[in-house]
Amino acid sequence: MFGDLMNPVSTAFGSSSANQMTLTTTPLTSNLFCYKFARTKVVQRKCGIWVGGRGRGRFSLNRHLPIFCQSKTEEMQIRRYSPFLESSLLSCNGALASDEWKAVPDIWRSSADKYGDQVAVVDPYHSPPSQMTYKQLEQEILNFSEGLRVIGVKPDEKLALFADNSCRWLVADQGIMATGAINVVRGSRSSVEELLHIYSHSESVALAVDGPEMFNRMAKTFISKASMRFVLLLWGEKSSLACDGLEGMPVFNYKEIVDLGQESRKSLLDSHDARQHHTYEAISSDDIATLVYTSGTTGNPKGVLLTHRNLLHQIKNLWDIVPAEIGDRFLSMLPPWHAYERASEYFIFTHGTEQVYTTVRNLKDDLQHYQPQYVISVPLVYETLYSGIQRQISTSSPLRKLIASMFIRVSLTYMELKRIYEGKCLTRNQKQPSYLVSMLDWLWARFIAAILYPLHMLAKKVVYSKIHSAIGISKAGISGGGSLPLHVDKFFEAIGVKVQNGYGLTESSPVVAARRLTCNVLGSVGHPIQHTEFKIVDSETNEVLSPGLKGIVKVRGPQVMKGYYKNPSATKQVIDEDGWLSTGDIGWIAPHHSTGRSRRCGGVIVLEGRAKDTIVLSTGENVEPAELEEAALRSSLIQQIVVIGQDQRRLGAIIVPNKEGVLLAAKELSVLDANASDLSKEKMTSLLYKELRTWTSECSFQIGPILVVDEPFTLDNDLLTPTMKIRRDKVVALYREQIDNLFK
Repeated sequence: MFGDLMNPVSTAFGSSSANQMTLTTTPLTSNLFCYKFARTKVVQRKCGIWVGGRGRGRFSLNRHLPIFCQSKTEEMQIRRYSPFLESSLLSCNGALASDEWKAVPDIWRSSADKYGDQVAVVDPYHSPPSQMTYKQLEQEILNFSEGLRVIGVKPDEKLALFADNSCRWLVADQGIMATGAINVVRGSRSSVEELLHIYSHSESVALAVDGPEMFNRMAKTFISKASMRFVLLLWGEKSSLACDGLEGMPVFNYKEIVDLGQESRKSLLDSHDARQHHTYEAISSDDIATLVYTSGTTGNPKGVLLTHRNLLHQIKNLWDIVPAEIGDRFLSMLPPWHAYERASEYFIFTHGTEQVYTTVRNLKDDLQHYQPQYVISVPLVYETLYSGIQRQISTSSPLRKLIASMFIRVSLTYMELKRIYEGKCLTRNQKQPSYLVSMLDWLWARFIAAILYPLHMLAKKVVYSKIHSAIGISKAGISGGGSLPLHVDKFFEAIGVKVQNGYGLTESSPVVAARRLTCNVLGSVGHPIQHTEFKIVDSETNEVLSPGLKGIVKVRGPQVMKGYYKNPSATKQVIDEDGWLSTGDIGWIAPHHSTGRSRRCGGVIVLEGRAKDTIVLSTGENVEPAELEEAALRSSLIQQIVVIGQDQRRLGAIIVPNKEGVLLAAKELSVLDANASDLSKEKMTSLLYKELRTWTSECSFQIGPILVVDEPFTLDNDLLTPTMKIRRDKVVALYREQIDNLFK
């Protein structure tokens, strides 16, 4: 109808009189010119300069020297916006603003208003090191978001965000959300094959990556097998990119996107006419905010669709678990795409806290340097801290070792008695004790605890204070994303470091239950958080079970996902018609008692492993391996363990030994000469087997033959998920032949 628009002026004035078209020309954004006709159609001419070659150029907004031009006829451009975050722009244009949070990025306007000059993020290990206040962070997110619009990102499009934890990840994540687009997230430690599967399955249109090193690792596969509109580097220089295959592909760095957005926002705020060329559409709470692929231990990951409403539920309700205050410092080291880390970050930034980014390598030094009030992490971090403390005690002088060990034993006993008289001992027994028995039990626990109390306080002053000064965590450590071993839980309680265990799934955004500081029942994952329901059902009949009875855990609440992306059958398998999500975990709800040791435990959730991890022996007996594995890992000689035995007469185990600990134990037991530096496989297996029997002696089942392997289960060999869980199926597949021989 309009023909070639390469010369818009001649085309416009040459239009037929029958159409009676009128023309206005107005700068729309930094790189868009809009020719608006009376028929509400918009003829857009997108012009820009791609300066440079081989994918390393830059996008220029020079309006006089267009290198490429693309003309098309389309409807008025839709601008999806975060209602409260962009209220200043909307009020200028008469679009509907909001005074409450409707989308996740809305939180930044509130935080900037309340905590403007307070430091929000400290990122010391990237180049350049970064620090931003709440006001600066809000502006950075707004600029990044607008920069994405300038380069053509549209609402509902999916952008792959494959990067590690940093302040720029946070800006990119929130910037993408604020445009109404959907980010598809993963970290740099995932394999290229997994990243390609996620990119392709999600139908992402472009790629934002951590830096050149990560992109170069992915480049060959992605360039040949994926369609990418552009590549965006959060860190590093474009000059470090591999050249092959990038010819003609736009590549942007972080600063370019921010600068484009800043210029475009200035144009929009300064020009009423520029704002008139958008149709404004508010992001709805039920819109998809992000697509998170599970880190499942089996099969390809599934894409979990989380809405703004899902995530806002977490932001609004986690304060009951973590009563953060202005200026509290959090240490962040988990992958930011992990739903647990992500929801926690969003939440803490609504309370004026300071987040410091660290790494596994720097964790020990940063705990001491920054002295955080809180650490939010997975059980592995607390296990590592526990092992480090134990190692330091065991290598100290005999006298110090004796004193420290004695004090720890006293404190463990004291805290055990304290749990008795405070009514925080778990039980599955629905029948509660009589008042008289409870009173006698309470008096006995109180009396013995009073005797031990002075020694416990002396231990805090002499031993534990030094541990506190080394690790900080002055308010609480929050553990989630896996099972926290009970011995680790008890140890930190004994030395006065509060650890709160929580529970959730990616499919529930993720938190559904957590221990409160006011009711921190060890061995449990606490009470359900607000607006969340739990029930335990029989795995065969789906019948709801009474408190104390073990079955499949189901949850319901506003944080439950919308479903799995492009997988309705899998969605129906886990979410029923009434909105109950089947977690696949085995657990029970503690019965309510009014007297006795368990009077304050009623309603807490206790987990006992994954239903799909259950080992069925040829005898027909069902075994939950988690109990045995947790008990075995209390040994300083065992680094990792996987219990095996499916369809066998007895159980076995694959063990990765702590070689340093095994060598030391062998010398102490005179199995090895004091000057020897190596231990034979036979002697090591024998030593580990005895150790295993010692630590698992009180478990319901015993482990038979063991297979000792040299190579640890790691991310690099794909035997750990990105959330540090062992991929049981892959471990078993890798050692299938040895396992078969083991049971022969």
